[in-house]
Amino acid sequence: MALVSDTEIDAFIEAHPAWSRDGEGISRTYEFSDFGQSMGFVTRVALEAEKANHHPDIDIRWSKVTLTLSTHSEGGITTRDLDLADTADGLSGHQNSG
Repeated sequence: MALVSDTEIDAFIEAHPAWSRDGEGISRTYEFSDFGQSMGFVTRVALEAEKANHHPDIDIRWSKVTLTLSTHSEGGITTRDLDLADTADGLSGHQNSG
């Protein structure tokens, strides 16, 4: 799978302003009302990631969950990362806002 261009990444971030470039990946922090909601979100993301065979780095901090997506085997960002970011936004109920 080929890396996406900087132009494609910039367009994705423009359309999804809660996401940001993070080195060779993209990251977003979601905030929930409590730990249970955070873990529910993590579980939903994990199930979708497993189906896609594409697994994010996940940092859980009580009511905050940060996802970092990168296709490590390709050394950067691919369409798999952008697709999973889109999926995670839908699963969070937060869409494109912080």
